[in-house]
Amino acid sequence: MSAGPAAGLNKHLGDKRSRTALLSSAAMSLPATTESLPFNDLPALLAAHARERPDATALVLGEQRLSYAELDALADRVAASLQRDGARPQEAIAICAGTSVHYLALFLGALRAGLAVAPLAPSATAAQLVGMALDADAKRFFVDGAVLQAINEAGIAVPATLPLTRLDAADGQAALAPWLLPAPARPVPVTIEPNWAFNLIYSSGTTGTPKGIVQSHAMRWAHIQRAAMSGYDRDAVTLITTPLYSNTTLVSVIPTLANGGRLVLMAKFDAAGYLRTAQAERVSHTMLVPVQYQRLMARPDFDQYDLSAFRMKFCTSAPFLAPLKADVLARWPGGLVEYYGMTEGGGTCILQAHLHPGKLHTVGQPAEGHDIRLIDEGGQEVHEVGAAGEVVGRSAGMMTGYHKQPAKTAEAEWFDAQGQRFIRTGDVGRFDAEGFLTLFDRRKDMVISGGFNIYPSDLEAVLRTHPAVADAAVVGIPSAEWGETPVAFVVRREAAAETADDLRAWFNQQVGKTQRLAGVRLVDELPRSAIGKVLKRELREAWAADAAGPPAA
Repeated sequence: MSAGPAAGLNKHLGDKRSRTALLSSAAMSLPATTESLPFNDLPALLAAHARERPDATALVLGEQRLSYAELDALADRVAASLQRDGARPQEAIAICAGTSVHYLALFLGALRAGLAVAPLAPSATAAQLVGMALDADAKRFFVDGAVLQAINEAGIAVPATLPLTRLDAADGQAALAPWLLPAPARPVPVTIEPNWAFNLIYSSGTTGTPKGIVQSHAMRWAHIQRAAMSGYDRDAVTLITTPLYSNTTLVSVIPTLANGGRLVLMAKFDAAGYLRTAQAERVSHTMLVPVQYQRLMARPDFDQYDLSAFRMKFCTSAPFLAPLKADVLARWPGGLVEYYGMTEGGGTCILQAHLHPGKLHTVGQPAEGHDIRLIDEGGQEVHEVGAAGEVVGRSAGMMTGYHKQPAKTAEAEWFDAQGQRFIRTGDVGRFDAEGFLTLFDRRKDMVISGGFNIYPSDLEAVLRTHPAVADAAVVGIPSAEWGETPVAFVVRREAAAETADDLRAWFNQQVGKTQRLAGVRLVDELPRSAIGKVLKRELREAWAADAAGPPAA
């Protein structure tokens, strides 16, 4: 691959460095746009950094530090090993393991060989994991010891067409041994095309069978270019604590490495450890989910840490409450940017919270070049300002489709009168007069009670105003009288003495008749995914199981 586009990207980011290096106050602004650059792929950019700055630190995980030259060489060995095994461009591998240096090198090496990667969540069942790897047509399935043990204990028959390879260290051998070719193995060069699949991100399966979301190299290139607006350059230090299988993680990992910055990984989030690492590494960028911000800001010693190197903090994946945003802005140096979008792509909204403190209840405005619209239940576009509708979006960053599921792909698409393709989000929202989008709920989470639409987020906001309530989630359950009726799961603050009946009585005095809760259940914590989303299906199932009573003897 030519180093020209990489050099051009570095020059472009270098021009922005003077504007971003000292951005540590809430008065900063992001550049409005970034120039369109010729396509280049992540493995080529990694190689360019290894040639230009071989000794620069690329990756940090605990005591482990890899330079760009070392990471590039390790990716080469992975790519060469895959080619030795007969893997061909546009095929795929699957990975299911905890965060590690070799996980990331395996991902990069597969891309270098022209393969797509299906990163899978260890929280899935053994049967689901094998099923997703087979659905991805993976030529090899890389797992760590814990996943391998789960597959073996479940008695899952893994076909010979899906060889299992141990990713982590075992039996005194280094990670990926003895599969990995020794240094200095180099692969046969592969010219990556923009439309080739970069990865298959499988949906969590919390709302049904997991679907493989195909994202192309062109989509990731669009993300890399957009990252220039956020100050990702070769001086950036990005701290990541979310798992590597998550798109939330990849949208920060990819631009950090593409632009020659330093990527600092934590295998597991720990608030105290995060703050120590951020201070010691002089971190400038981070991606966190709302529950992580909540735990960090709640620490009594938060203000004792030196976080002055931060330029920008990001958040996505789950509702980010306005009071929490305000607290982050007040006490944590650097800007705060919230992204709203989907793994499937389509449209993205961006809230530069430090520039719009009066809009913290929103998820911001559509990103430049992103077309975000609202449609009604009949699929007709909603034009009236303030009217609610399902959010649909179109941009350069859109999934190709759901892998081998054309019907599901068609369900996720909406076409305007000109035939332009949009991705349906399933979220309900409305635009204000200034073009800021406020979200209500997932369309599937909306409760229709007695013919009235009830948005759980509205009810959750009321519950959180009670001094005894630390967190809350509202779901709809079947009702013979109303069709559906809302119930709440509440996490109380420490030392709070209010009962479920107390909270229900108080709440029902605050709202109209149609919004009253049929019940309240106290829980120690809300079930969440690895990236902080409340698993409402689990809450509905828990309520139904309790309502059914114990099984018959």
